[in-house]
Amino acid sequence: MNFEKGIALYKEGDFETALEVFQKLTLEEHGNPNFHLFRGRTLTRLGKGIEALADFDILVQLEPYNTDFMSDRGVVLHLLGRDEEALTELDRAANLDPKNPYRYSSRAYLKDRIGDFLGSISDYEKAIELDPEDAVAFNNLGLVEEKLGRKEKAQDYFQKADILSGYPKKKEANEASIAKPIHHKKSKETRPKSISPSLKLTASDFVTTLNGIFSKAEIRQEFTSFIKGLFVKKGPKKS
Repeated sequence: MNFEKGIALYKEGDFETALEVFQKLTLEEHGNPNFHLFRGRTLTRLGKGIEALADFDILVQLEPYNTDFMSDRGVVLHLLGRDEEALTELDRAANLDPKNPYRYSSRAYLKDRIGDFLGSISDYEKAIELDPEDAVAFNNLGLVEEKLGRKEKAQDYFQKADILSGYPKKKEANEASIAKPIHHKKSKETRPKSISPSLKLTASDFVTTLNGIFSKAEIRQEFTSFIKGLFVKKGPKKS
């Protein structure tokens, strides 16, 4: 089996078979970044975080200045509950790639998760400074402000997010909102849910919330393909 076959299996969700492919490829050519990357991602999907981390350790050794590898490694560390180390990885990525708003948005999400709301706000503000048209960052900033009880600030950010994302899009919707105030009822239904850092992540919450980290569609899609299914409930073991 070749690498393309492994990718196809990975995308189909056949992670056990995909892992067999990537295991074989990695043994045949140890040190190939693509092989380690997808073996690490496949292991993560299978809930084998410690083994996955070994691959991401190899990746950052192979390419110590690759900020994407740092971010992926930070995600695995976060999933393992090693949040201080995860934050260190995201700090490194931001220091090496300071003009990229994604670096601050992803770090802001982690800070929100671990309860550093002020740090999260600071990072979202930096992301917005770099990309003033990032509706997702405005929305997520509003969610953090809401957690701090700053309702008016939160609503301001939600409104900016709505405007940037084109909601409501139709003139009729605008007229309806004037006739009958909506109070952002519909907007809240379309926003990522605010998850308390003390709660255990579910598949739905994790994917939905992390989708909101990234302002660039191609980054969101790749990241979601990596993350989706990490917390899928496993069926009972067959005897």
